[in-house]
Amino acid sequence: MRATAFLMGSALLTLGTTFAQGADGAATDGSEAVVVLTGGTYVEPDRTVDTVVVFDGETLIEGTVLGSVVVFNGPTTISGTVDGDVLVFRGRLTLTDGAVVTGDVFARDRDIAPGARVDGEVSGVRITWGLRWTGWIAALAVWVAIAVSVLVLGLLMLWLAPRGMDAGLEAARTAFAASIGWGAALLVGLPVLSVVAIATLVGIPLGVGVLLALGLLFAMGQTTAAFLLGRTLVREPRRRILAFLAGWAILSGIALIPVAGGLLWFAATVFGLGTIVVATWRARRERRVAPVDVPPPP
Repeated sequence: MRATAFLMGSALLTLGTTFAQGADGAATDGSEAVVVLTGGTYVEPDRTVDTVVVFDGETLIEGTVLGSVVVFNGPTTISGTVDGDVLVFRGRLTLTDGAVVTGDVFARDRDIAPGARVDGEVSGVRITWGLRWTGWIAALAVWVAIAVSVLVLGLLMLWLAPRGMDAGLEAARTAFAASIGWGAALLVGLPVLSVVAIATLVGIPLGVGVLLALGLLFAMGQTTAAFLLGRTLVREPRRRILAFLAGWAILSGIALIPVAGGLLWFAATVFGLGTIVVATWRARRERRVAPVDVPPPP
């Protein structure tokens, strides 16, 4: 019960604090909480911080933490002082000789040296079956939402712009490397452009608009990739919709595989976006160089 309450408190703390991480992962002085999404953090021996929350990465504490330490994933080593609780969900917790924890320690995989001091209780963090089922149901719900969204968007694109899908297929066949390059550039460049625009204050509307459009753009990339994959199996002159449904079913099924499914969806998004860019650029170029009919002289 106490571990659950502590988890809820740490989640609220995460939402209410400022995200802070240096280029080398070192914590900074002051009462500011240190919250790290990925990469881990390091509290140096002469440093004092308030609370440390790490979502993923290695955590090394040699200084002083005035509050609690929460690590969701990653090894944690404490040789300094923590004036609060220590909670490690996944990863090995090591308390070296001389380490001091004035609160409780929650960690299933732990190594506490004989010279370490823990004033509170020491126990493991266990995920109950109820929480596991909740996580699985949530993951399945996300998968269903993405799969249905891509299906509906694909059917809409085939209805509104069937020749556009064919143009993407031609780009994939004749400009494979360029499609990958342009897709990667969009995937990285658009979010960066949005952040830069928002930082300039004047460009806030543009930055927010691009951020809101990213979801639709990425979904269009996934939809195009599903059609391209399906066309390798369901070739012309068979109907486009059959090819799209075949590719959609394959990608959606593979997406259920942990890690590999996510990587495949990422690759599909990159390639699909790239083919859209190449096809659009070709269409505009052909429109510019199209010959103009000149009536013969009388």
